[in-house]
Amino acid sequence: MNRLRILVLASFCDPETASMPYVTYSHAAALAKLHDVALAVGGPSEANVRRANAAFRTIEVVRMPRLERAFDWCFRKILRSNYDTQVLTAFGYPFSLAFEWHAWRQLRRRISAGEFDVVLRLLPMSPVIPSPFAFFLRKGPIPFVIGPLNGGLPWPRGFRQLENQKEWVANFRTLYRYMPFARSTYRNAAAIIAASSQTCSEFAKYFEKLFFVPEPGIDRSLCFGEARSTGSNAKCELLFAGGLVPRKACDLALRAAAPFLRRGLARFTVVGDGPERNRLEQIVSSLGIEDSVVFCGWLNHSEVLRRMRSADIFVFPTLRDNGAGVVFEALASGAVPVVVDFGGPGDIVYPGVGSKVALTNEEDVVGQLERALAELICDRELLERTRQEGMTYARERLTWDAKAQDTTKILHWVLGRGPKPNLLPPKALATIPAASV
Repeated sequence: MNRLRILVLASFCDPETASMPYVTYSHAAALAKLHDVALAVGGPSEANVRRANAAFRTIEVVRMPRLERAFDWCFRKILRSNYDTQVLTAFGYPFSLAFEWHAWRQLRRRISAGEFDVVLRLLPMSPVIPSPFAFFLRKGPIPFVIGPLNGGLPWPRGFRQLENQKEWVANFRTLYRYMPFARSTYRNAAAIIAASSQTCSEFAKYFEKLFFVPEPGIDRSLCFGEARSTGSNAKCELLFAGGLVPRKACDLALRAAAPFLRRGLARFTVVGDGPERNRLEQIVSSLGIEDSVVFCGWLNHSEVLRRMRSADIFVFPTLRDNGAGVVFEALASGAVPVVVDFGGPGDIVYPGVGSKVALTNEEDVVGQLERALAELICDRELLERTRQEGMTYARERLTWDAKAQDTTKILHWVLGRGPKPNLLPPKALATIPAASV
């Protein structure tokens, strides 16, 4: 495909920071292998982006020193550097609009002069943060594309884990529709890229320009698995990796695995830490499975991947996760994922590469997880076949390079240089009874 000249908006894009800044950088860097990418970033990200030395044509630094200092102080002191809070999205709203306003003033003459073919906003990923750029470019001269967008997953009722973590700000999410630029952003965008079934559902009225590209991605170099003990007498290695917070529901994984742990058929490793750890250790004791469960605490990323490559099954029954990065890594590493069919994990896992269970109620989910584990633990041929299919799927569809190819198809269609890509979501958002949401 022909190289495009893409202006990428990514205010907080950083290869050395976790979560969304890293995801955004990786996506932009993959696009830069295929196209001439001008990356617009905020001042605090400049040094790390330049140090990473990706193939960007230019790095356009949008400086807002006073606002950046204010944001950094509030993020560290008030939000305690917590990326896993919805308050961060609401808090970042005015800063995001300010970034785009400054970027427009800095780059509008070059846009009008024909230096770029298209503008792509990668960050923020939340659909509740609108884009002034969509309004500025409503009459051209070049199209505006937004996404991948992710977020807005409902909080299902009937799970103590979610009731213990739901944040007050979630009750005000729908107010974004009345904020400046909220409607013009999606009306004027030439294409909307959604990263989840939930987001596809939210923007269904724009189906003619709506595309699904999964979030986040993985490096192709991670797509291999180490030798495992596959003999019929070998214990099955189960793994959970993630923050030990209520919504991750590690307790459901332990309860489902307990019968196999007590019979000596499996071992369970828990990687991660958090406020739930003491309670989880008490559950392990009450279930009588202390000898078969190990809590490792936080490990560095390379060690987590090593553990995944030696695990047989990745048990991850998170009840509310927009993304599925750790599931991507499990698939690439050969740890067969067993997940709940909701949110990011439910979008990514399908029969043949893993198992997913319906989001019903706490006791029923435990029973479904136990049956899914029994099927894999007791049939090593099925386990190995599923493992190989999952690794192939990760190599072919879930890498950053694959993501950049899908995004390229969308941009070519927007510019009239290629056919409309057939990038449909894997499923519609699982229907939850109205009384349960």
